[in-house]
Amino acid sequence: MDNDKSPRATAAALGPTPNLAPVALFLFNRPDTTRKVFSAIRQARPGRLRLIADGPRPDHPEDTVLCAEARSIVEQVDWPCELRTHFAEINLGIKQRFDTGLNWLFSDVEEAILLEDDCIPEPVFFRFCSELLEKYRHDERVLSLSGNNFQFGRRRGTASYYFSRFPYIWGWATWSRAWAIYDPRMKDWPAALASGWLERQCADDHSIRYWSYIFQKNYQTWHNWDYAWHFSSWMRGGLHILPNVNLVSNHGFGASATHTRQANSRFAAMRTESIPFPLVHPQTVEACLEADDFTEETMFSGSLRQTLARIRRLQRAHKPGEGR
Repeated sequence: MDNDKSPRATAAALGPTPNLAPVALFLFNRPDTTRKVFSAIRQARPGRLRLIADGPRPDHPEDTVLCAEARSIVEQVDWPCELRTHFAEINLGIKQRFDTGLNWLFSDVEEAILLEDDCIPEPVFFRFCSELLEKYRHDERVLSLSGNNFQFGRRRGTASYYFSRFPYIWGWATWSRAWAIYDPRMKDWPAALASGWLERQCADDHSIRYWSYIFQKNYQTWHNWDYAWHFSSWMRGGLHILPNVNLVSNHGFGASATHTRQANSRFAAMRTESIPFPLVHPQTVEACLEADDFTEETMFSGSLRQTLARIRRLQRAHKPGEGR
């Protein structure tokens, strides 16, 4: 007689959660955070799970062990589940790994919930995504939904979520029909820039300069997949669903991160909370301009302007005879 009462046995006995969308997890060399994210996935018990991993970097010998450990964690699926893996043998880098991984994923499923190995979700995140993936499945105005809320306590409307023109990717979901618009090389950027398209997207000269620099640099280097996705979305006037509370916390900030290196960032390890069901839906499908203006100011061009102003103040303070 099997008397195993461990969580592992319980998860297997419960089986997959009905009506849950497929879940895809991107991982690399962070077994500690990978273990936490996989624990959340295991609690949700999706019926379809896709694992996408990058390979070790040749100039980082520690990656071999760390990548292997992270992969061993996520392969411990103990509930009825259709599991498929897409593991790179060599290091592809973030952009190529996401490009190829999402292309592989959406050749297999029509929609998916997407997590990285340092983005830890609330349990209700999976239900939130699954319900809204179904609701907006055929609404081509809507390109993605996210578990992120960076409004810092400011509620936007009376619904459970609002629409934004900014795509957030620290725990998100989308459809194959939306990913089909993604252009990794941003081939439309030169013509868009020349036509004055960016002036119609941005509210002021500072944000125009900011996004012109971001898109131009990404066009030249192909370094970030998320800015190419951002550009593809803006080119088509896409909308993105954001919850009125934060459902996912990014625990990947720090010196070892590729982009999120500031461990003291206000966006690092943000507090999460649950969201009540049934969801309350907005009356109209249109961007919340107030929320987007706040986002531009706190995350993008406004944040850069504030950083540069602080640097200038520090420089003046250290000049002889100044700052006294």
